[in-house]
Amino acid sequence: MNATKGDYTEVNGLRMYYETRGTGRPLIVLHGAYMTVDAMSALVPDLAEIRRVISVELQGHGRTADVADRPITYEGMADDVAALLRHLGIDEADTFGYSMGGGVALQLAIRHPGSVRRLVVASASYTSDGMQPELHEHHARDVRRVHRGGSLQRGRAKPRGFSRARREAQGA
Repeated sequence: MNATKGDYTEVNGLRMYYETRGTGRPLIVLHGAYMTVDAMSALVPDLAEIRRVISVELQGHGRTADVADRPITYEGMADDVAALLRHLGIDEADTFGYSMGGGVALQLAIRHPGSVRRLVVASASYTSDGMQPELHEHHARDVRRVHRGGSLQRGRAKPRGFSRARREAQGA
């Protein structure tokens, strides 16, 4: 059995949480927005049978706190992941990212191409520029609220104007 080992490291002014499981070629697993490593846990045991799986909690998610004076961007989180790889002594890893984690994975490949051997991206955009500004503001506000001890209603929240913006985008 491959036991999961959770740990923290300091990267770019951030105390980042990550878990490792298994042995073999490294595989970085990056979760989506409002998720944690637990959201990816259904994938990890089987992958860890043949891989060293490193599941990362990105800035402002789960056990990784937010940095008050730093925006949450794909680019910044990609730099954090690259710093984690250096900390772990990993020169090159395969990377899987889902949703927001997919955007981070794409930026990791763009900004740190030598650190990515293969890339798998699911349900993602390559940059956060195309997102509605309200989503960025809302996400940052939610992250800060949760880290001050608050919670999100029913685990998910929508920014003001989100439904209207979605209807307009759909031509309704």
